[in-house]
Amino acid sequence: MRKAFSKKWISSKQPRKQRKYNANSPFNIRQKLMSAHLSEELIKKYKRRNISVKKGDKIIIMRGQFKGKLGLINKVNLRKLRIYVDGAEIAKKDGTKSFYPIHPSNVLIKELNLEDKERKKSVERLITK
Repeated sequence: MRKAFSKKWISSKQPRKQRKYNANSPFNIRQKLMSAHLSEELIKKYKRRNISVKKGDKIIIMRGQFKGKLGLINKVNLRKLRIYVDGAEIAKKDGTKSFYPIHPSNVLIKELNLEDKERKKSVERLITK
């Protein structure tokens, strides 16, 4: 029952409709869903509560079995709406390690990766506001 994505949809209390919205959303809206809270120092600096995650950001995991772990974002998967963090790995039966998928709402950004020119420019705009 996949229908065209509707930008007019505002919200619903029904979880099935919320899941449908997320599953059918295009990548420009998924990027907005991939945002995480900033630490208190960064909130004061940028005057903003959250920002989209990017590979290379330093984060703290706030929920789940890896709660309290500090690590760098290794991979961002927009299709599954998950991030993969160094330090949050599980051992498989054959002995290899694989990254554990974490939703970005369950992390706190401690340090931003400002190597990208576009992100650096957008963050500087936040400071000057």
